[in-house]
Amino acid sequence: MEDELDIRKGIRWEDEEAGVRGAPRLSRRDSIGSMSIRSLQSRREIDPALAVPIEFRTLSYTISESKQTQDIHERDKAKDAATKEFSSLEWHTIPTDEALRRLNVSITTGLSEEQVTRRVKEYGRNSPSPPKSTAIQTWFGYFFKGFGPVLLVGAILVLVSWKPLGQPPALANLVLAIVLFAVFLIQALFNAFQDWSSSRVMSSIKNMLPEDCIVIRDGAQMSLPAPELVPGDIVSIKAGNKLPADIRFLQVSSDAKLDRSILTGESVPLAASVNSTDNNYLETRCIGMQGTHCVSGTCLGLVVATGDRTVFGRIASLTQEPKGKMTTLEKEILYFVIIICSIMLTMIIVVIFVWAFYIRKVHPDYISVPTLIVDIVSVAIAFIPEGLPIALTAGLTITANIMRSNKVLCKSLKTVETLGAVSVICSDKTGTLTENRMTVTECTIGTHTITPDGAENELCESEAPVAAGIITTGVSQARAIAALCNAAEFDASEADVPTDRRRVFGDATDQAILRFSERLGSVHHIRQCWNKTYDLAFNSKNKYMIRTFSLARKDCLRDTLPETEAESFTTGDTLLTIKGAPDVLITKCSFFTNNAGDTRPFDDDVKATFEAMKNIYSSQGKRCIMLARKVIRKSELPDAPNTSQFEETVLEQAKTGLTLVGLVAIVDPLRPEIRSVVRTLRTAGIRIFMVTGDFALTALAIAQDAGIVSRPSPLVHNVTALHREEDTTKTPTSTHPRTSIVISGPELIGLNEHQWQLLSEYEEIVFARTTPEQKLRIVHEFQKSSVVAMTGDGVNDAPSLKAADVGIALGSGSDIAIEAADMVLLESFSSVVEAVQYGRVVFDNLKKVICYLLPAGSFAEFWPVITSVVFGLPQILSSFLMIIICCFTDCAAATVMSYEKPEADVLLRKPRNVRRDRLVDWRLVTHAYGVIGILETVLSFFVSYWYLQRNGIPFTQLWFAFGKIPEGIDPDYYTEKLNIASSIYFVNLVVMQWFNLMAVRTRRWSIFQHPPAFSKQTQNLYLFPAILFSLSMAILWLYIPQLHSILGTTPVPVEHWFLPFAFGTFILLFDEARKFVVRNYPKSFVARMAW
Repeated sequence: MEDELDIRKGIRWEDEEAGVRGAPRLSRRDSIGSMSIRSLQSRREIDPALAVPIEFRTLSYTISESKQTQDIHERDKAKDAATKEFSSLEWHTIPTDEALRRLNVSITTGLSEEQVTRRVKEYGRNSPSPPKSTAIQTWFGYFFKGFGPVLLVGAILVLVSWKPLGQPPALANLVLAIVLFAVFLIQALFNAFQDWSSSRVMSSIKNMLPEDCIVIRDGAQMSLPAPELVPGDIVSIKAGNKLPADIRFLQVSSDAKLDRSILTGESVPLAASVNSTDNNYLETRCIGMQGTHCVSGTCLGLVVATGDRTVFGRIASLTQEPKGKMTTLEKEILYFVIIICSIMLTMIIVVIFVWAFYIRKVHPDYISVPTLIVDIVSVAIAFIPEGLPIALTAGLTITANIMRSNKVLCKSLKTVETLGAVSVICSDKTGTLTENRMTVTECTIGTHTITPDGAENELCESEAPVAAGIITTGVSQARAIAALCNAAEFDASEADVPTDRRRVFGDATDQAILRFSERLGSVHHIRQCWNKTYDLAFNSKNKYMIRTFSLARKDCLRDTLPETEAESFTTGDTLLTIKGAPDVLITKCSFFTNNAGDTRPFDDDVKATFEAMKNIYSSQGKRCIMLARKVIRKSELPDAPNTSQFEETVLEQAKTGLTLVGLVAIVDPLRPEIRSVVRTLRTAGIRIFMVTGDFALTALAIAQDAGIVSRPSPLVHNVTALHREEDTTKTPTSTHPRTSIVISGPELIGLNEHQWQLLSEYEEIVFARTTPEQKLRIVHEFQKSSVVAMTGDGVNDAPSLKAADVGIALGSGSDIAIEAADMVLLESFSSVVEAVQYGRVVFDNLKKVICYLLPAGSFAEFWPVITSVVFGLPQILSSFLMIIICCFTDCAAATVMSYEKPEADVLLRKPRNVRRDRLVDWRLVTHAYGVIGILETVLSFFVSYWYLQRNGIPFTQLWFAFGKIPEGIDPDYYTEKLNIASSIYFVNLVVMQWFNLMAVRTRRWSIFQHPPAFSKQTQNLYLFPAILFSLSMAILWLYIPQLHSILGTTPVPVEHWFLPFAFGTFILLFDEARKFVVRNYPKSFVARMAW
């Protein structure tokens, strides 16, 4: 028991450092072979107050999630329950050699195919077991979410009004109760179907996301799906990877750090270690746990647990999914339902009040208690739009399916709702706007700039006997540094494939430089000659990578260093290689390699020459990378590798005395569709900004090529155009319109609130040399006035992807970027246009659904009850037929409205303002109630009472009659004619709604411009089955003789089938005229009233 307490005491579930927020998720770019157990959970909200203690860590930044703390508390119980299981694990306490021995595997060759086959049978696939079934809760939700409880309560009340309250029991009430119960069951079954359908969509999305990891098997490095891992696999991990299983580290770089906050609650990344640092499995740093992220550095690990045997699997099996918050659209619908329900309750109170204090006393025989109950239920059912929840779910599912067909994967069905309101898109450059297919185009060595072909030729000449002219032995030195200071690796299984087509594991920049080096000679041979002693991976903060080497074989020495340095290089000396951004490294250089490969002093003239060349590359839209080296003598580096002292000395040595070996220019071509995408988004009123880590000149050149910046370079503003204080004496916007600006990350740091306000007014912005923190700041600043989407693919994009209103990642991007994003574009960036378009269509279609449901299903059904209670008129529409309209005839049409295609101007409008443009505003209510509702109600009253008038029952004798039958009229005849009038009212509404359905299909366009058939771009053929369904419902309840005596329904005279067609045609023509005015006179009163 004491041992157990000790173990528990050693587990630190919460953050040890108060005041430090969130866990970082850092940077890699487009690694092939990402190690991913993809999460399709809805994205969590992020606390905008981010603390970034840069001095504490150079490769981490904060993504603090306000909901993450709640998640951790919800997981605590599960962790406590599992502590005993974790305490028995010992992979972290045994030496690495023992771990390899127990799993019978070699670090260099990995598992054999025979071993893998055997272990798959023993351990199964590396995937979590499906969650425990919660069928009871799920089905309870199907029945009682939405308007289900109202239907059930209504059915029970109507049943009670039949018996025991009915004296005598009215059979119509029993049938009405049965119908309400049937609708209750139907909506539950429909909810179940929609849930199954949406689950199938999300399941297919999960299957479409890649889940690859880099594994060593049979002595070769290969990429495998993460579910195929087995215990004993040797896995390579680098920054940006999500760990696919529990892993014991065998080798780690000095900067390797892991973000484990999702499991442990630790708010800062922890340094990875080969040796055990804690006796507790959950706390030691030599174990990488499944689901956590490698935020920086590289590691080589041994898989020790997979599937449900991992820490993540054990906890996940005991923990319920945290509940998500309401989305914007859900809030809008709740807002609408609250308004409708408030009106409903008010009307019910009015009916009860009039009945209790007037009718019951003055006309006690007019409305009995059972009749009052049925009337109240009718009002409630009439006011509630039963078709809205079905239309909402159907609309989101349909849109998600359409997006999936366009290779756009929405992690949540609710994601699409925000897309329609996006007004700003901040896009990363590399891999998003560009193809992320980098190639080296030029190399500058000394004062000599050559192409890869030229370098290849000169290298061949330098190996031949000297005849005359310049011999560029500097090329061989550039080749060697490019091969050594490089984190990319060729796929060993493709050794016979040409260099330009061989698969490379690594980011795009390293891939390009590695292929350049391999073209000039064997990278494998160069690397065999040197032993790596230290590795600092590239990251977006320091913008360079470092690798140090000791000499293994002397035959490559002369290819790596000038002759004099090669001769003086001794055993114990260290070769420091460094590669990165020229603007960062050029100040650290004291020497440079000239054309002939000799080392010369790096003076101001040489520095100016290289900076000019860098600017030329940048202005051409090329990425410029500097290669440099330094020889560190044994006396200057006395400490052994893999010690903190060694690391500190190397970092200090890298600050000065570097030798600039060469500049490499890399081209990453724009995606072919980018220009048209930018044009389309701009036409849609969306501003698209470039946010990149590249130089300002490079970024501006590419932005101009892509169409993001339309003005020539001399007319593009810089930070000097952003005045620190408001200038009341001048009007700069009139003389210098704020159209285009380029601003760099360091300049963003000093901007005040007024300058950010000025910056937000620009239409075209390029943010250059930005860090992850600055990207996050950009998103937060523009969210103050806009709905922001962020696109990116790298790990350094993850914080801004998560903080944006809509995060959009590329399928080829890093694991953390995909995890942080709401949507994933699997193929073309042009898919973002489809995403924005259908995001707007979802909102448009919901407005159309509501505008269709309100006139007949609410307004026109309410007035027969009110006129009956207040004015004593007979209830001209029976309660039963009211419910048939609400739950059957209107529901079908409302649902198929979700299939409406985008209107022609959907990408020509400005984005909706989420603060002003509500789902249901006064314009829509005015149109639905004040125009269509009044027309349908008045015309339905007219035809019903006109029929009674023609059949000897004058309207004047019904006014304030309160159930009194006019003199001289037989009661049976009176009841029969009232039933016919009620059926006429019903038919009139049903038929007029067909025309209203055609009218509300478009908000601005004519039915001839957006026809429901004969045009694939606009047609919605589901409308016609919906109309036939409503017709069949009318025939079913009105024309079956056996139901007449029970329900009080009757056939209607034939002319009352044709009159509604005339009325409906008037509604359609009236709406066509309104839309004509809206289109042609956009500033008119009618246009301002348009919904």
